[in-house]
Amino acid sequence: MAEVRVLVVGSDPLARSGIAAMLADRPGIAVAGAAADAEDVVGVAESSRADVVVWDLGTDLPLAIERLSAAVRALAPVVALLGDASAAAQAWAAGARGLLHRDTPPERLAAAVVAVAEGATVLDDDAADALLRRAAPGAGPVEPLTPRELGVLRLLAEGLPNKAVAAQLEVTENTVKFHVNAIFGKLGVQSRTEAVVRATRLGLIPL
Repeated sequence: MAEVRVLVVGSDPLARSGIAAMLADRPGIAVAGAAADAEDVVGVAESSRADVVVWDLGTDLPLAIERLSAAVRALAPVVALLGDASAAAQAWAAGARGLLHRDTPPERLAAAVVAVAEGATVLDDDAADALLRRAAPGAGPVEPLTPRELGVLRLLAEGLPNKAVAAQLEVTENTVKFHVNAIFGKLGVQSRTEAVVRATRLGLIPL
């Protein structure tokens, strides 16, 4: 795919510049701009033509979540950077489509940005665990699966490995891994077999 344009948002100027510098060094990514979360983030995102927004939630979580929630519907998909997993549920409810720790290594952050640009939901292990704890046993998904996640799930049900799924969907293998992680989180499971069994019981894939 073409270069992914990223807008970096956050209240801490040092954190913003650090994230921007980290992403600028990664192939396939162009940092289109940076903005304080108190600014007109939507306007900056539109002028920068960002494909993905990386939003550092910082230390003042209630204020950051309020600002994210107010702007997220008008933005490109948002990858939220969390100080700890306790913020995962709030950031998810606010509309973020990626949840990663602030200390995520550059290569994983870059892979997450590309995956989100391709339509994936990205959850690191701690964030996925935090969302899993919200899912009551026997209930439906924490959030409905996206059409792409359903497609990945159906290919998993056929027993295909990630590489084969990526080839069929014409996305990267990293993107498939992010989709699988998101599926696990939404279904409240920890393995492919559990995911297929639960999805079958919920009527998400045919018998």
